[in-house]
Amino acid sequence: MGSAGHMCWALLAVVLLGLHHSAGFWIVNVVFPPSTKTKIPSNNTSPLIIVPGNLGNRLEAKIDKPTLVHWFCYKKTENWFPLWIDLNMFMPIGVDCWIDNIRLVYNRTTRRSSNSPGVQVRVPGFGETYSIEFLDYNKLAGYFHTTVEHLVNVGYVRNETVRGAPYDWRLAPNENAAYFLKLQELVEEMYNQYEKPVYLLGHSMGSHYVLYFLNHQPKPWKDKYIRGFISLAAPWGGAVKALRVLTSGENDGIPMLSNIKIREEQRMMTTNPWLLPSEEVWPEDHVFISTPAFNYTHRDYKRLFTDISFEDGWHMWEDTKNLTSALHPPGVEVWCMYGVGLPTPVTHIYNEEFPDGDPVDFVYADGDDTVDSFSMGLCKRWVGQQEKPVHVTEYRGLAHLDMVFHEKVLNQIQQILEGKSDQMLQCCSRSLLVI
Repeated sequence: MGSAGHMCWALLAVVLLGLHHSAGFWIVNVVFPPSTKTKIPSNNTSPLIIVPGNLGNRLEAKIDKPTLVHWFCYKKTENWFPLWIDLNMFMPIGVDCWIDNIRLVYNRTTRRSSNSPGVQVRVPGFGETYSIEFLDYNKLAGYFHTTVEHLVNVGYVRNETVRGAPYDWRLAPNENAAYFLKLQELVEEMYNQYEKPVYLLGHSMGSHYVLYFLNHQPKPWKDKYIRGFISLAAPWGGAVKALRVLTSGENDGIPMLSNIKIREEQRMMTTNPWLLPSEEVWPEDHVFISTPAFNYTHRDYKRLFTDISFEDGWHMWEDTKNLTSALHPPGVEVWCMYGVGLPTPVTHIYNEEFPDGDPVDFVYADGDDTVDSFSMGLCKRWVGQQEKPVHVTEYRGLAHLDMVFHEKVLNQIQQILEGKSDQMLQCCSRSLLVI
């Protein structure tokens, strides 16, 4: 990489440093992830697989494109290159190249998505942790690094007893069947190697992926192979923020990307419609989008997609709305953990510039600044719905992304993995803890 490349990385560092600490549903949040204190190693490490959230692992691409959106863009590459995170997305012209490379093409007839013509996309590092620890090759954008480092300090070994299960987060589970086969094989491999059942840990949308996976496994398989499911900040009832993302875009504090520009990419992911607030749990009269002309509830999704000129979104939602919305119990022991006590938008208010202008006001409720506590707390429904215990912990004042960084959360995860959380819960005689 020449001097221009070094300048780009310096620019990326400046951009990441300028991001709001609790910005958004995606993960470019901490340039230098918090260090962890060395703990006394444990000899009782149960194997763990981590499933990241939306935008929570690297993607790579190789291209041989029939046409270009701009003369500046590469037409063909011989080698795989970073697609997420890609430096081009931070450049005024390069963002168009990046959007054209990462976008999906949705087919209403087949109800399936495909890559942009001439683009191959792969997920690097399945079964390893590097792809979820840092989202870039220069290790500037940290995600699960602090969590993994904490576990290593207490006796875990990267890519052996703690492993990552990255996936193509552009796609909802109904289009990711091969991933779930690989995840099942990874669980069985770790069980056979360490002769212990495996813990699954999901953050945010990753918890929905884990729930979908567990809902499609027979009870004897789960009883044998799965020790428990640790869920961090899961939007069980959907995320109101997804409606803003699809309506007017959300750049999550990156000043070089306008909301409208990034909306082009955000509308091409089937996971964003999948995460819309569920019609099965939200009140019918709750207004999510308010405009001078109309107030949109979940009964008005079809009209909303028409009014924002994104009718493919309606079909994507129809394809995905029932994947996990019923919230069938996972059938394994659950630790459901999330932040509360922070103002979180549950209604976005627009003026006459809707849908091409930003919201001008919000209605707030309790949450973690990204997902409201009503949605995250729906895991409480599983208490009594399944034989296995369900433990719920609410962390006051913890933001959405802080759940993978904060020492209190990491210590509780450690206690769960070491079997000590059961003793704590028996002591306290309750399934809900507020910390």
